[in-house]
Amino acid sequence: MEARSLSVLLLLLAAAATPAPRDGEPRSCEAVRKVFQLRQLGSFRGVPEFPRAGVDLQVCTSKNPTCCTKKMEERYQTAAKQDIQQVLQTSSATLKFLISRNAAAFQETFEMLIKLAENYTSTLFCNAYRNMAAEAATRVQEFFTDIALYIFGTDISTKECVNRFFDNLFPVVYNHMINPGLTDVTLEYAECLQMVRRDIRPFGDIPEKVIRQMGRSLLPSRNFLQALNLGIEVINTTDHLHFSKDCSRALLRMQYCPHCQGLILSKPCMGYCLNVIRGCLAYVAEVDLHWQGYIQSLEELSSAMHGTYDVEHVLLNFHSLVNDALMQARVNGPELTEQVNKVCGPPVRKPTQSPHCSFDRNKYSQGLKMFSRDVEETLASRRKEFISHLRLYRAFYGGLADQLCGNELAAADDIPCWNGEDVVKSYTHHVVGSGIKAQAGNPEVRVKGTDPVINQIIDKLKHIIQLLRGKSFPKYDNWDLRQTGSGGSVDEQISGVCDDEDGCGGSGSGEVKRVLKITD
Repeated sequence: MEARSLSVLLLLLAAAATPAPRDGEPRSCEAVRKVFQLRQLGSFRGVPEFPRAGVDLQVCTSKNPTCCTKKMEERYQTAAKQDIQQVLQTSSATLKFLISRNAAAFQETFEMLIKLAENYTSTLFCNAYRNMAAEAATRVQEFFTDIALYIFGTDISTKECVNRFFDNLFPVVYNHMINPGLTDVTLEYAECLQMVRRDIRPFGDIPEKVIRQMGRSLLPSRNFLQALNLGIEVINTTDHLHFSKDCSRALLRMQYCPHCQGLILSKPCMGYCLNVIRGCLAYVAEVDLHWQGYIQSLEELSSAMHGTYDVEHVLLNFHSLVNDALMQARVNGPELTEQVNKVCGPPVRKPTQSPHCSFDRNKYSQGLKMFSRDVEETLASRRKEFISHLRLYRAFYGGLADQLCGNELAAADDIPCWNGEDVVKSYTHHVVGSGIKAQAGNPEVRVKGTDPVINQIIDKLKHIIQLLRGKSFPKYDNWDLRQTGSGGSVDEQISGVCDDEDGCGGSGSGEVKRVLKITD
């Protein structure tokens, strides 16, 4: 948009310019002075009124008289780098918005999903186990705080989070359900109950089932969010490149040296532009292969996040498994009492009783109105929609130079264009390909070595690709993110099928299915 406005401005200036001089008369630099000032490159007083010998110029050299000074050349070089940065940012703006908008939307959705799951679990205690609800509320809140921290990147263990929840819950259950008394057990006795929980297994295999489900669903969701944030980091990095000295000189020669000859409307030839931009973006082009792998890995992960891998299903049915665990403890009460007495002795109680349920069931009603039974707007469908748009940008970095020259910088076909020295009918030098190796024969830009900043972002892409493809995941029942079951389509995979062993079946407290609605 800015380049187009500038072109209109230059056309107006050209129309108002002094008529072409007769042979032997010097040309005026008036149009050059006006553009220099309007671009806010400096005062027009620093621009010669008439062409002069440019013996002090280092890049925009010419046998003909010039409208540039050494000071102007320095200002033009700064402007050339700023211009290309602006064009780069404009070209990536839609992609960056796509990723950042969805990263924010998914994070907000996960936050609401966690809060809803916490609400369901607290409501379970208030409705079915009211006498222990107040004490359980703290354990529930701590558990879901840990879950949120994990999904949003904190380095904690989901297995330990689940075990800690059931460890802390057991004294409450033992005190109110298995061996109830008029008052609560002491802190020391509660600590003993926490210590023996994993040995006597009062909740059966429910904690292990929760650990499997949480591991399968939370880790992909965590990596999905991390991958989106890395995508934004990649774009920010390539939007703010540090150009080499040779690239900076080439950009100056391509964009502003024509001004020194009074050719303020000329644009570079397509081949010339490609050589300059491919040379300047040689390091960025090396990102292309890894960027394609990044998008493909996101697509594979999204397809695999279904059934028991679906964080929506797991979190919203957590309260069902908690209910199953409590019922199992109640059934095995006499046996558990005997086992506890062997290790901790008979209950030692405090003189005071804990308060009853104080959970406000309407506390979250306003914030959770966005959730409803709508299969078509679940997390899975939102991921699928996002990936379908992101897939269009697979070759973004491979074709970046072509996009910049074709859409913004270069002259159209069959129009006289600037070749770095003069306005010609066509560019005659060899046009190189993209990437560092292809620049060996670039006639416009010398490319040496590597860029450590780009190398670092490539290493990060390689790492996240490994995570997304499951190669660094802990093994839960030989689970592999790339496994596609019976080979069904992506649509079939997202629909998800699982068995009761993974907790997909209903339970006494009622299973919640697909209640999450996502809004933009």
